[in-house]
Amino acid sequence: MKFFLDTADIDAIAELNALGMVDGVTTNPSIIKKSGRDILEVTKEICDLVEGPVSAEVTATDADEMIAEGRKLVQIADNIAVKVPLTWDGLKACKVLTDEGNMVNVTLCFSTNQALLAAKAGATFISPFIGRLDDINLDGMDLIQDIRQVYDNYGFETQILAASVRTVNHASQCALVGADVMTAPPSVVKSMVNHVLTDKGLAAFLADIKDAGIKIL
Repeated sequence: MKFFLDTADIDAIAELNALGMVDGVTTNPSIIKKSGRDILEVTKEICDLVEGPVSAEVTATDADEMIAEGRKLVQIADNIAVKVPLTWDGLKACKVLTDEGNMVNVTLCFSTNQALLAAKAGATFISPFIGRLDDINLDGMDLIQDIRQVYDNYGFETQILAASVRTVNHASQCALVGADVMTAPPSVVKSMVNHVLTDKGLAAFLADIKDAGIKIL
């Protein structure tokens, strides 16, 4: 499973990228706002840092305007994926931009039917929002699993990009049900290393090292 970082924090991206943990980056208007930077400027910096796809979201809701914005965004770098909402206008924009040879990430997916439409429109990525489904007492992982089955049934090449990943359990469950990609905040990715038994075992080893006076260097 590929790891995308859901952030515009350059330092956080650079830290995890150096460890080989970054296969791409996703942004949205809320993330750009939090960064306090110009969308074109910070997106360009991310694209220069990361080899994989960098999702940059349009701000328009009309198809023609989305297409125009998408065409401007892809000029930033070759690894831009234009992010459009899962509406009829978004699907129209997806079809045009995809036909022009661009990567498109269709976002705000909450049903298998929506994911099927996005695949038919040629989306590179479909972004089901796990956490937001969990918020309304639906299991977001069920949606990932259902989309996986539908895409596999018909050979769709659209990649399932699990979004709204909030916990380390979300991360492991995404991998188990076959998501192609997960996008998560850097804090979630870094927390995946944590386990109470690892901490307990290391503490015991360190105590024995101290008692035995073991030194390697």
